[in-house]
Amino acid sequence: MATVLVFHHALGRTEGILEFARRLEEAGHRVIVPDLFDGLLFASVDEGVAHAESTGFEAIIDRGVAAAAEVTGQFVVAGFSLGAMAAQKVAQSGSGSVEGAVLYHSAVPPEFFGSPWPAGLPLQIHITPGDPWAEEDIEVARELVGTVGAMVFEYPGSGHLVADPTSDDHDPATADLMVERTLTFLSAIPRRTDPVG
Repeated sequence: MATVLVFHHALGRTEGILEFARRLEEAGHRVIVPDLFDGLLFASVDEGVAHAESTGFEAIIDRGVAAAAEVTGQFVVAGFSLGAMAAQKVAQSGSGSVEGAVLYHSAVPPEFFGSPWPAGLPLQIHITPGDPWAEEDIEVARELVGTVGAMVFEYPGSGHLVADPTSDDHDPATADLMVERTLTFLSAIPRRTDPVG
C-alpha cells in the first residue's frame, strides 16, 4: 500500500478528481487530495488558469509544497495538469519522503525548478499528444524518457482532462487505462523500511 498525494487541475478539487482518488483507495492505497484553490471550482480550464494567474502560479505551487510537508512518512506525489507542476516541484524538492511521481497531462523540464530530477526516483507521465494544452509538454515528456528513465504513456484524441468525469474532455476508456497504469506503478515501487529524515 502506498500513500498518494494528489494535486488537482485548474477546475479545482472536483468530484471527478475525488472519484479518481477513490479508485486508488479501493485498491488499498491511502490518498490525500488537498484543495489548492480554497474551495473554488471552475467550469473551464481557461477560467481556472485565469484564477491561478491572478493568485500567482508560484503561490499555488507553494500551497502544494506546504501540503506535502504535512504528509507523514513516505509517499508518491501525483498531479493533474496545473497540479502536475506542484507535484513535480515536490518531487524535485530533495525530500527523501517522495517514493515516486505521476504526472497527468503536463510536464516541465526539471531545470524549471532549478534542480535535476532526483536520481533513481520513478516517474510516470500520462499525456495526449493531440491535446492543445500539452503541445510543449509532450516533447518534454519524451525527453524525460531518455534523461531520467521516465515511463510515458501517450493517449489518442485531443482531450485534456480526460480522467475527470466532471470535465467535457472525459474519456472513460482512457480514464480506466490511466487508473490501471497508475495502480501498476504504485505496486511496483519498492517500499523502503529505513527511516526517512
